Amino acid sequence: MTSSNGRGPKKAILYARVSTQEQVEKGYSLAQQMEALREHAFREGYEVLEEVVDPGQSGASLERPGLDRVRELVREGDVAIVLAQDRDRFAREPAYHYLLRREFEEYGARMRALNDRGDNSSEGQLTDGILDQLAKFERAKTAERTRRGKVRKAKEGKIVAASTGPAFGFAFNEARDGYVIYEPRMRIVRDIFHMIAEESMPLTSVRSALEARGVPAPGGGRRWFRSTIQDNTERLL
Repeated sequence: MTSSNGRGPKKAILYARVSTQEQVEKGYSLAQQMEALREHAFREGYEVLEEVVDPGQSGASLERPGLDRVRELVREGDVAIVLAQDRDRFAREPAYHYLLRREFEEYGARMRALNDRGDNSSEGQLTDGILDQLAKFERAKTAERTRRGKVRKAKEGKIVAASTGPAFGFAFNEARDGYVIYEPRMRIVRDIFHMIAEESMPLTSVRSALEARGVPAPGGGRRWFRSTIQDNTERLL
């Protein structure tokens, strides 16, 4: 596929995005998205100008570092197409999707997702617009069901398992609706409270003592931070 000036293949930007929640709940992969986009670009004869990723970014806003980079490259010109695996990788709001498409068109670039069902005709854009609205409705239903489920669990006295995990010293039970004591870490918790409450040690001294003993930190490794000790002890109070 040659460019409009006949001097070589048309240039494409590959864009992939995943939110933190999607990573936690679905294992949604940036690498998987990029692999699919590279295969499509190669098959269609595009030259990949740049691969841009937005890890841990929500599609509910256009304020994303990676998307800012994509828009900058499009404004510089010589971009034929911006590719994403799914339409909601660009934006979850249909209005934002429309805004981006018009912006790219002003600079001669098309916006395309591998799951587009329509084409560039008015009818095709209308089809995709309707499907975007239906997808938005389904997300709203899912969010409401999730909210009701959390409220029901709370009324039943059950905990709602958060992606951040339980407080240091505890673990989820098998049903993930309650906590159980994790004794290897609970011993460390007791030591921390003893040093703070009984020995009146400042947090910096507690940190030094833990590191000197080679006690693993909550996030892995052997380096403890003052804020880590403070945050985890406050969650237990």
